[in-house]
Amino acid sequence: MQKKILWMAVAIMLTSSLQASAQYAKTDSAYKRWFVGSTLWMLIGNFNKTNPPNFAQFNIGYRITGKDVITIEPKTWKYAWPNGIHPFLNKAYGKPEEQFPGYVREFGVSVAYQRFVGKALYAELNVMPTWQRFVDKDGNKIDNGFQLFNTYRVGYHVKLFKDRFFIQPSIAITHRAHHTKLPGGFKELDDKWSKFVFGEPGFHFGYNF
Repeated sequence: MQKKILWMAVAIMLTSSLQASAQYAKTDSAYKRWFVGSTLWMLIGNFNKTNPPNFAQFNIGYRITGKDVITIEPKTWKYAWPNGIHPFLNKAYGKPEEQFPGYVREFGVSVAYQRFVGKALYAELNVMPTWQRFVDKDGNKIDNGFQLFNTYRVGYHVKLFKDRFFIQPSIAITHRAHHTKLPGGFKELDDKWSKFVFGEPGFHFGYNF
């Protein structure tokens, strides 16, 4: 599974080299301001047998100007390994000795701001408060929690089918800026890892209207 993901990452980098006039002119009032979409990486992760996230995300966005975009992203997922372990590049991910004594289910709504530089390259700040539910191996809830999860992203916007659709391959730093105290068994494993993960790939897609 990880090899397939890495090959897809290579494909993303090739896609990003397309010579496309992707972004929207600041003075052009004809472009579509609204869009909806989601993210491909986490949807693919739902097929992961080791740590399936049972993930769902829906994005709705608005182009304030041709270079300024804001997006609201409600989402939910679960995980049984600490968020500080890189899921693709760190061999500790998926090892039984790093697994929580259960899992964490999170519900979040993030607000993302994108600023485009040139025609296609963008930088993004994504801030997401999440509500956590800690569950033991028997499926029983043992605690609740709260986390503030930030993502710092750079990516490339590619128009498709006369700007009806778009894709956005990207790379990101994720940051667990704040969280409440984790329950016993979860905390000891989580404390071993950094609050930052560098180099997480992303692949958003959307429909303009």
